[in-house]
Amino acid sequence: MHLDDNDYWRRWLERLLAILAADPSDQPAWAGEHRVSAVAVADDVRFVLQLAEGMAERGTLEPEALQDLRAIDRIVGEAVTRDGGGRWADALASGAGWNEVRARARRILVARLGEWRLPLPRRTTPQDVHD
Repeated sequence: MHLDDNDYWRRWLERLLAILAADPSDQPAWAGEHRVSAVAVADDVRFVLQLAEGMAERGTLEPEALQDLRAIDRIVGEAVTRDGGGRWADALASGAGWNEVRARARRILVARLGEWRLPLPRRTTPQDVHD
């Protein structure tokens, strides 16, 4: 597999968006089960944004989706700065900005797939993916 494989990039995008778009009752449970920090979510968003920028350059991601991902990156970054890098489940409880993140993630998924309700993935990091 090559890093520039659109299918690989699309899967990363959809996995993260599934988590960000999930119902507010599902997100803390998933975050707790996978012991995800708010910083890790911000890192994942930044990673996926970089992939998305490459997809947009090649015409495989809509400009509106890229705009939404940039806004998600900004909101998540602000939340981590404001609330610290603790547990994502705790950050979700603060509510600040997460409803907008959820709405934007859902909008991207609906535009791309026609549906926003996707199964929540097992957490993997870029380091877990091998050629």
